[in-house]
Amino acid sequence: MGKVPLETKRLILRNIEEADWPAIHSYAGQLENTVYMLFGPNDEEATRAFVQRCRDYASETPVTVYNFAVILKETGLLIGSCDLHLRNEETAEVGWILHRDYWQKGYGSEVGKKLLEFGFDHLCMRRIVGHCDAENAGSSKLMEKIGMRRETLFHNVRPPHKKSNRASGDELGYALLREEWETKKK
Repeated sequence: MGKVPLETKRLILRNIEEADWPAIHSYAGQLENTVYMLFGPNDEEATRAFVQRCRDYASETPVTVYNFAVILKETGLLIGSCDLHLRNEETAEVGWILHRDYWQKGYGSEVGKKLLEFGFDHLCMRRIVGHCDAENAGSSKLMEKIGMRRETLFHNVRPPHKKSNRASGDELGYALLREEWETKKK
């Protein structure tokens, strides 16, 4: 499966385990945490199904979807999850979600940078992309902070917003090339 678990200064990114579902449900079941996501808020059945899909992906050969639990090193607490999906032999897509109690503490940047490192340095991807709801300022700022650049704005492609009456929403697309990653690492 590659080099797993992954570590940052404060976090461990490890495979999602069956016993993780209650911690995952603590954020996946909340509207505030999922308002900009393409899922949620989940009921328990949906969260358990997500955990099972993650376990199934991890057992595939070769692995093409890497789902990680985001664990605080200091306490062992699961505070979110992240993923890297191999779209083809050269391109991967990153994503993440953290429990709202851990927003604005720099954890998202640690997760994002580690996913980029894993994708470029260990999986040899040529390009890594990410997408977010155009209204999700936190996620778009995070992608820019970790060195990704905005490439696209897709109009009316996201489902109805969970907190408003909008019919559909816009989506921002970000990307980073291996050459850019190598330059930023220096």
